[in-house]
Amino acid sequence: MATVLLVEDEPAVRLGVRLALERAGHRVLEAETAQAAWPLLKEAEAVVLDWMLPDEPGTKLLERMRQGPYPSLPVLMLTARAEVRDRVEGLSRGADDYLVKPFATEELLARLEALLRRAGRRKVLRRGPLLLDLERMEATLEGKPLPLSRREFELLAFLAERPGKVYTREELLEAVWGQDYLGTPRTVDQHILQLREKLGEDPRAPRFLETVRGVGYRFKEGA
Repeated sequence: MATVLLVEDEPAVRLGVRLALERAGHRVLEAETAQAAWPLLKEAEAVVLDWMLPDEPGTKLLERMRQGPYPSLPVLMLTARAEVRDRVEGLSRGADDYLVKPFATEELLARLEALLRRAGRRKVLRRGPLLLDLERMEATLEGKPLPLSRREFELLAFLAERPGKVYTREELLEAVWGQDYLGTPRTVDQHILQLREKLGEDPRAPRFLETVRGVGYRFKEGA
């Protein structure tokens, strides 16, 4: 199941959708405004987004997502606007699907599951503003491409898939380079250094890659 961010200001609608999502096994994050939703996006695997929010239209939030660090996060837009031109506007702003109020929660769940299946086929891993396309071996940070070598990408992806878990240099050598590789643990140090430079990280206050002194490395949990 997935972590779903529900951005809806109407308490009754939010409660009904949240309960339906939780019954379906999803973890639900809630926000009543676009401002409250923004910091929660880094944890979300999909977004259910209302068009009319108190601080700004949901379409404005969606535009910032698509132009910034969330170009492909699945978004299902909710709205009372039923005309074709409104649906076209929502989709053109970056929504993946569109559901008109009032709606049946069964339909919402079915549409959300379809979005998650399509996203899953792309094998995309998101950690905050860092996006890793595991199929194409492409990385972007805040929407900008990262020029990573194959080994850099594989090392970053291996750690990012397991946030919070510490790996020794020997474990990373075996996992990323393979058992037959004849290099030394310093190879891992060099690649971590290169990754940090490309990610623009300060090793004293890392955003993604943490050094665990005397042990090895880990991807920062909650990054």
